[in-house]
Amino acid sequence: MELLFEAAGWAGAAAILGAFLSVSMGWLKAGRAFQTANLLGACAFIINGAFHEAWPSVVANIAWFLISAVALIRLCTVRRMPGVPDPTGPLPIAKAFVEPGTRDNSDY
Repeated sequence: MELLFEAAGWAGAAAILGAFLSVSMGWLKAGRAFQTANLLGACAFIINGAFHEAWPSVVANIAWFLISAVALIRLCTVRRMPGVPDPTGPLPIAKAFVEPGTRDNSDY
């Protein structure tokens, strides 16, 4: 039985870190799949933390779970409203204007 709780902890870690990596690398939008992975990962961490009586971790992951649940509810609500753009896409990155003949950050 202990193996099941340990597996839950490792699965939670894989879900949350995998989702974070995917969004950070631009492979995945911070949308439903990202929030679902965070929600499931938090559930797994709650199970593992409760088994080990790591209550600060349990409380932190309950908050993580609630944040993901609210985000999922909001995403489902926004998608049903016609004409509302998807707010979960990647943020554009703009390079600042650099005067000719001056150095920019790419020179360092």
